[in-house]
Amino acid sequence: MALRSTDILTQTPQGLYCPLGDFHIDPVRPVKRALITHGHSDHARSGHRSVLATRETLRIMAVRYSEGFAGAAQEAPLGESIRIKDVTVRFTPAGHVLGSAQISIEAGGTRVVVSGDYKRAADPTCLPYELVPCDVFITEATFGLPVFRHPDTRDEVRKLLDSVHLFPERTHIVGAYALGKAQRVMALLREEGYDKPIYLHGAMERLTELYKSEGIPLGETPKVAASERSKLAGAIVICPPSSIQDLWSRRFPDPVTCFASGWMRVRARARQKGVELPLVISDHSDWDDLCRTIVETGAGEVWVTHGQEDALVHWCATQGIKARPLHMLGYGDEGDAEETSDTAPEGGHA
Repeated sequence: MALRSTDILTQTPQGLYCPLGDFHIDPVRPVKRALITHGHSDHARSGHRSVLATRETLRIMAVRYSEGFAGAAQEAPLGESIRIKDVTVRFTPAGHVLGSAQISIEAGGTRVVVSGDYKRAADPTCLPYELVPCDVFITEATFGLPVFRHPDTRDEVRKLLDSVHLFPERTHIVGAYALGKAQRVMALLREEGYDKPIYLHGAMERLTELYKSEGIPLGETPKVAASERSKLAGAIVICPPSSIQDLWSRRFPDPVTCFASGWMRVRARARQKGVELPLVISDHSDWDDLCRTIVETGAGEVWVTHGQEDALVHWCATQGIKARPLHMLGYGDEGDAEETSDTAPEGGHA
């Protein structure tokens, strides 16, 4: 007899918990055993007794939190089944950032997939999303409203390059989250033929070097020296979103402020942040891809974790799919949690 979904996964104050395997997934507080979907700071926290994650995610956590981020760390090879007590778990690419994975849990003839954060769009810096058929699908809903339909990412990068060509006397400062978004923007610039140095805020250095060590071709990415800022007319500089409006950015030649985020679809957000050139580049699925993914998994039951939960739950009901919101606390939207980690001292907690 197949188990119920709640026999396999339930909610606790620490986050999603599997009682049959005695582990949590992306817990918001320290626990005995944590399975981590990816390295963003609202999903990957330090202090757990043991952590199971992909090799790249473990490396990212070590960079952000130091080597002693957990009592013990175990690598989860993608696609391999791992037995944990009474369940079998498997990590599968999520397409979100380097090392990101969905986690499937199987027991008693039922498969539950926790997707973490995911996207279906192409990304040269990480493995593409891999569909996992399942009975229960747990999805994010960061951009879970029909208004959010992301444009072609390469068109957005070409907007940036066109502006650089049009204003060679100005520095283009691009706000981008330190893990994933910054490296994706760099890689896309390289794919479009931009071969000049891409300058980095110091907060971007260590994670960018990690990406390079994983074979991601990002080209020359020197750190911005304070004494050199006045000489960077015509250059592209990538920094944390919080830095595009502070004193640091004003010392460049007539800077053009840019922000790479799915939220730049909302023009009021761009104006609020003083963004001159909004770039709609997201590492999350848009409305169409969220709906498409739910249908393609074949899941008869959907749990919606964070973001625009109610709209996606309503859409599922119109499709005859049982769905419910989880109203989980402790998870940010695209970058809210990353804002703090981007500006944390190097080697400090994100």
